[in-house]
Amino acid sequence: MTLPALSRRTVLSGSLLAGAAACTPKAGGLASSPVVPALPAPWGAVPHPRQVKWHDRRMYAFIHFSMNTFTDKEWGFGDEDPAMFNPTDFDADQIVGAAVAGGLTGLIITAKHHDGFCLWPTTLTEHCVRNSPWRGGKGDVVGELEAACRRAGINFGVYLSPWDRNRADYGKPSYVEYYRAQLTELCTRYGKLFEVWFDGANGGDGFYGGARETRQIDAPKYYNWPGIIELVHSLQPDACTFDPLGADIRWVGNEEGHAGDPCWPTMPNAPYEMDKGYTGVRGAELWWPAETDVSIRPGWFYHADEDTQVKTPQKLMEMFDRSVGHGSNFLLNLPPDRRGRIPDRDVASLKAFGDAIRATFAQDLARGALASASADIGSTAASAIDGNPDTFWCAPAEARDAALALELQPGTRFDTIVLREWLPLGLRTTTFAIDIADDGGEWREIARKDMVGPERHVRLPAPVSPRRVRFRAIAAEAGPTLREFALYLSSAPIELPPAVPSDPSIVSRRRWKIVAASAPGADAVLDENPKSAWTAPATASLTIDLGGEEKLAGFTLTPTRHIDPQAAPPARWHVETSLDGKCWSKAEEGEFQNINYARATQRIAFSAPRNARYLRLAFPRPAVPAPAIAVATIGAFR
Repeated sequence: MTLPALSRRTVLSGSLLAGAAACTPKAGGLASSPVVPALPAPWGAVPHPRQVKWHDRRMYAFIHFSMNTFTDKEWGFGDEDPAMFNPTDFDADQIVGAAVAGGLTGLIITAKHHDGFCLWPTTLTEHCVRNSPWRGGKGDVVGELEAACRRAGINFGVYLSPWDRNRADYGKPSYVEYYRAQLTELCTRYGKLFEVWFDGANGGDGFYGGARETRQIDAPKYYNWPGIIELVHSLQPDACTFDPLGADIRWVGNEEGHAGDPCWPTMPNAPYEMDKGYTGVRGAELWWPAETDVSIRPGWFYHADEDTQVKTPQKLMEMFDRSVGHGSNFLLNLPPDRRGRIPDRDVASLKAFGDAIRATFAQDLARGALASASADIGSTAASAIDGNPDTFWCAPAEARDAALALELQPGTRFDTIVLREWLPLGLRTTTFAIDIADDGGEWREIARKDMVGPERHVRLPAPVSPRRVRFRAIAAEAGPTLREFALYLSSAPIELPPAVPSDPSIVSRRRWKIVAASAPGADAVLDENPKSAWTAPATASLTIDLGGEEKLAGFTLTPTRHIDPQAAPPARWHVETSLDGKCWSKAEEGEFQNINYARATQRIAFSAPRNARYLRLAFPRPAVPAPAIAVATIGAFR
């Protein structure tokens, strides 16, 4: 007789993991029906059920929209007037529609960023939308987006910054109680949440109710993260929490849109380290999977001067392959503009990317194949290709070199292989190979990778049309499992026409020249290439001739995006201007905000506009210890 397929229901019932009972005779000597054979014990760490659901969401949207949208900053100081928040045409359905066009399965809104301004009509502070002119003080950004997500059938989550540069009591115990009360409001007012995001930026310069000072905290001790995570799970049992030790999800370690190859979902039970976060640690004791966050623009919030720097559909596809394809989830930021809508260029790129994803994964070419396994429990080989996410192939524990082969329909042509492991039994496969063969031919290996995990993509350099394809475990801690063994023919995104700049405040750099620099190679800051950089000893300076007189409102600096232990972005700035290159204005100075970790363009406004022909900048030290400072681009605005 054919044994039933192994499924999520039978696994989660507990009987299979504990071992099936032997057949026992009924009264009168009749034997009972045979039961599903026992599964092997899980190997290593395994996910919580809410983490299993989270893995299946694959990619979703971040929405950075708040006071910074209207002040043209990335980090607000906390002293902003609520009257500044006034989107002219806020459209939650348009924002959600853009995410859906990109194939994204959910949305996370910045309910409160570091400036402390709340996008919902909270009863806990006056620094919120209740005191803005938008919707006559009756608006609720969080509520409108949550309702739009429900209408569109996608998931909804919230970001709540633990840092609050507006609160007078930040750094005191009363603030933590305030923060917990905010979380409680968000977790009880807006239906089911799939994720609650805690930012790692905690402490520094702030308004703090008028104190205007620097406050530092010991985040783990101050917030009591285990207690906050427990609060979220008590109110939202299916919501995964982001980042601190003890949370459901970890940071991947960069904001560039790529995870390690592979990115193991396990980590040591220890404070987070970026290098380990990027790749994960094979066999570590915690199931703490990575989330790969990146913005569709250089910055997290909308800035008009980035309208020509929206990531192309081709770049989005590359990041999808290097995040989801490496075993992490992909969190793509879509910043609404001052209207409260996703700009047209961003929507076009999202739609082209989403169309390519839908076309690529529309047809699983492994369906209808004949599956056979070198080792099997319960005749489950076909469960890896049946399209049912609740069934899987499982080899016996001792069969650590087991293989699963598919005999394909003639003419089957593919270039993309998607594999998924059955996570409740742990990460059993360490290294695997993909082999192909023609009719009557020998197997030949065409790819070798580490980790199957939550999801693993194998992209071939060109399509192949074999009669047989095989997954083969090369190194495994226990007999492998496969929830999915799928084959696809990829579809490339369309090319978009060149973007046209629309911001008249941006000063053209066409006539700019470097007239002095503390190290050679400073022309790199003017070459329009964000991948090139000027590197100078740790105290750096340069002088730029703008090629003509301008009325400057400020300057911009884009740090190098490449992480280099030998060179870091500058920590502080010192600026002077001149009309003739001889007489210089009174200097202004300040600190770049979060520049080493966010690596976003910094927009520095002068205290008052300046008539200038020359711009002189000095950077006294790097943001983190390093022998040199690196800068990708310098700009200016009127």
